[in-house]
Amino acid sequence: MPVKGSRYEKGLAFVGAAGGEAVFRGTRPRAIGPASPILEYTVKEGDRLDLLSLYFYNNDRKWWRILDANPEIIFGADLSLPHYVGETILIPALTEPGGE
Repeated sequence: MPVKGSRYEKGLAFVGAAGGEAVFRGTRPRAIGPASPILEYTVKEGDRLDLLSLYFYNNDRKWWRILDANPEIIFGADLSLPHYVGETILIPALTEPGGE
């Protein structure tokens, strides 16, 4: 069960098509609508999603906001962006109107 206030709080459980029983413990991916960008940012050498989040939001745990706004980004466990140096990404507002 997701933590109250989590961005996965309203996620639906995986269930089987026929019997409606749980396929495995977990939730389906949450729907991600288009983000409202506030600016464009050109990725520099050494940039990481968590460091960009810390810089723009003063919170290194909100890196997923940047990732949601840029679904084409594929990153490794260290959240680095070496393949995107020189490319422009969107930096969305920290919160969407009416919610997270």
